[in-house]
Amino acid sequence: MEDKLKNNQEENNLDTNQPSQGQKIKQENTDNASENMEAKSKQQENKEKNQSGRDSVQSMEEELEKLQNEHLEKLSELEKKLEESNEKFLRLFSEFDNFRKRTSKERIELSKTASADIIVALLPVLDDLERAAQAEKEQDQDNNGGISLIYNKFRKILEQKGVEEIPTVGEEFNTDFHEAISHVPAKDKKQKGKVIEEVQRGYLLNEKVIRFARVVVAN
Repeated sequence: MEDKLKNNQEENNLDTNQPSQGQKIKQENTDNASENMEAKSKQQENKEKNQSGRDSVQSMEEELEKLQNEHLEKLSELEKKLEESNEKFLRLFSEFDNFRKRTSKERIELSKTASADIIVALLPVLDDLERAAQAEKEQDQDNNGGISLIYNKFRKILEQKGVEEIPTVGEEFNTDFHEAISHVPAKDKKQKGKVIEEVQRGYLLNEKVIRFARVVVAN
């Protein structure tokens, strides 16, 4: 009898130690709530990490855009300086080329007219030789004397240096080449405004007048 009572008491103790069904459900709910909170915490943490990552990417993009803009500005400045340098170079080159052409032209003209003063000083000698040769020829029409030979040689040398005679008799009076020392009435309309007599021969040196022809003009 005592053994039976003892056994019943032990069974009652076992039943008392085991949790009830309600306690199990409550425990499960507590565990689920804890798991949910933990999951939410992790989700929030991941969300914050993602937001931080996005902020970091956005910050990097802004920094990269800033650097690109700075590089573009520097590139634009360099291109502008290069363009200014090219324009300056072309302007200087053009000025130098014009200077070279101008000095070359001046040097050529100077070489052509360098002897102008000497030739102008020799023109009276040429006039005297021409008159002497003409007088010599009138005295002896059959032979060319020494003066005529000297005159012709002297004139050819001057022609080789660029000296030319200015046409006069029968030409229209031109103030660019002729100097009128007298005017006479024209015998006919064809003579009007033309040179009818040459008093002193005029000369050109390389197409430039070094002595005007002194003439008589018919009006």
